[in-house]
Amino acid sequence: MKKNIIIISTLLIALMFSSCEKFLEYEPYGQPNQLSNMTDEQAMQAVYSLFYWQYREGTMGRGFMWYENCSDNLITGRTQAEAQNIKNFVDNGSSSRDVRDNWPQMYQTINYANQLIRSAPTASKLSEKVRNSVLGHAYFMRAFAYLWLAPWYGDNGPNGGIPIVTENTGIDEIDVPRPPSVLDNYNMIIEDLDKAAELLPYFDEIPSNDWGLMHKTAAWSLMARAALYAAQYDNSYYQKVIEYTDRVINTGKHSLVPNYADVFTIEQNWSPEYIMSVTSTEIDGSKLPGVLFQNGGFGIYNTWGYYQPTLELYNAFEEGDTRRAATILAPGETVQFVGNEIVWAVNPASVSSPSALTFRKYLAPFAPADAVGTTVNPNSDNGTTDLNIPLVRYSDVLLMKAEALIWTGQNGDGPLNQVRVRAGLAPKTNATKADLKNERRCEFALEFGVFRHLDLVRWGDAQSVYAQPLHGYKVNLGGSGIESLEVIEVWPARNFNPSIHHVFPIPAREIAKSTNLKQNLGY
Repeated sequence: MKKNIIIISTLLIALMFSSCEKFLEYEPYGQPNQLSNMTDEQAMQAVYSLFYWQYREGTMGRGFMWYENCSDNLITGRTQAEAQNIKNFVDNGSSSRDVRDNWPQMYQTINYANQLIRSAPTASKLSEKVRNSVLGHAYFMRAFAYLWLAPWYGDNGPNGGIPIVTENTGIDEIDVPRPPSVLDNYNMIIEDLDKAAELLPYFDEIPSNDWGLMHKTAAWSLMARAALYAAQYDNSYYQKVIEYTDRVINTGKHSLVPNYADVFTIEQNWSPEYIMSVTSTEIDGSKLPGVLFQNGGFGIYNTWGYYQPTLELYNAFEEGDTRRAATILAPGETVQFVGNEIVWAVNPASVSSPSALTFRKYLAPFAPADAVGTTVNPNSDNGTTDLNIPLVRYSDVLLMKAEALIWTGQNGDGPLNQVRVRAGLAPKTNATKADLKNERRCEFALEFGVFRHLDLVRWGDAQSVYAQPLHGYKVNLGGSGIESLEVIEVWPARNFNPSIHHVFPIPAREIAKSTNLKQNLGY
């Protein structure tokens, strides 16, 4: 969305959501006439408020990236005790950094979506177009909120899903028990998104000043993602993945950006590859770009250095894969940072990354000499940029379809090879499960929504992968630059218990607010 929508969302959310101490109870709740006197313009401002989570650090800055940090792609770039506990699977939910902000923020979104779903049908002043937009976005964002939480906290037993609160849940019933299975969540998510797709336009039908609002193919893409997560419990959901990805593919409205590195540039913010993203500017948005790179930004701009790549991730890329250089900055490689040419781990020689590797993927907005205040937030404590951060890309749709085909005994070469060829790699013939797994790893490293950790858990690979230590480089310099790179261990092997650690602990403060909300077993 444009800057005015970001500002409206930020202001309205302060008015619309004031939380109290009871589980899931946020004021105001249960006002069916909320939209009754609103004009079309006012109602659309209410829609914009559904996007407030995009501008919160606990959701789109670090947030669930602390859980993704458990994967073999990442290590913690700075000494941080709580982050260490999460990565080592010893966190109990009471000190879980800003991951704990996701639960209340998403249930606030669910609450507000429920209000709009209740009130929009009887709001007499609204045009049909705006009423459809209000309802479409309310169903979409309610589904998104459940899909954001369910894979981390819900299962098909013994814990069950996460609490389902709808527009029909009374105020006295809001502290609902968990459903028997997370499949209840995924089924509801798919149903809500299907309703949203019926009501929402295609992206190319949205005026440019409203870019960032949701659309049909975004809904279908998330339906496929929900079905993909559900398939770990019921293989029949892979057929739904194929159906929903085909809905997106068959529109012909999406395609891959020809050069992978260009995907993560401001110029491609609204490209046919971006299906859903966090709309960001130098005013507000996702802080993820500022979370990365060198801690302290070499005194140039205060980036934070929290997540750094492992040598295991670096080595996962095949020779000739253009995605590696676009994703990871290795010792001796150069990058432009606020007009300065940085030779990574050489000039300056000292780097904060324990692996001597860092992420290049989101650094493009930092390149210009005049970046600060132009493409980068002038306040480095709020390090947002003009780069939209993807939540769903077209390559995700292609690889979801490829996975569903391969896992059901069919040939997934077609969609998988579209992604490979873009990366400069030779097509695969009769691609295997191992091929698909590595393709997802290399394509989506450090991207919100396409989490390596969740993939390893649902594939049943987490226990064996995490039983291996993680590695990086020690850089040995001489008079002519880098004399040698010594492989070192940067994180020890970990004990992942699949019967417990396949989910994370629900934040302890949410358990304390509730009578019926039960903690996941083992925490």
